[in-house]
Amino acid sequence: MPNKKQQDEKQHDPALRQHLLDLLAGGNAHAKFDDVIGDFPPKLRGSKPAGLPHSAWMLLEHLHIAQWDILEFSRNSKHVSPKWPDGYCPKKEAPHDARAWDESVQRFRADLQAMQDLIADTKTDLFARIPWGEGQTILREALLVADHNAYHIAQLVDLRRLLGAWKD
Repeated sequence: MPNKKQQDEKQHDPALRQHLLDLLAGGNAHAKFDDVIGDFPPKLRGSKPAGLPHSAWMLLEHLHIAQWDILEFSRNSKHVSPKWPDGYCPKKEAPHDARAWDESVQRFRADLQAMQDLIADTKTDLFARIPWGEGQTILREALLVADHNAYHIAQLVDLRRLLGAWKD
């Protein structure tokens, strides 16, 4: 028979998973990825407004690379992270073409869904240390993805505002 602590953990587990899924999806206090990136004007994807060091393309690629890295670290003991910082940012300010932009958006969405699936899977122990890590847990990695994404999605909102391509 489970003890009181085990009963409490079992009772709270679905709520914690749902909170994490909601946080990863965006909204509530944060802009959603698709709301910010969905109708981004193609002619502005490589533009850097005065005072900002990044274009939308640079931020999008960084979002997708960093999220992919965190996801792969979370589920693959053989994963090797890109070299910091060069491996986390594109070399060019603009995508080669619309297809490159679309592929980056799709990879971001797919990896976000994979992280959400990992969290939703009740076989995933959110609190267990990742054996190949240095004390990280899936809970910590999910929170890291949510925090990182919210930060850079907000930068994309600011960038769009400065380019005159955001409706408040």
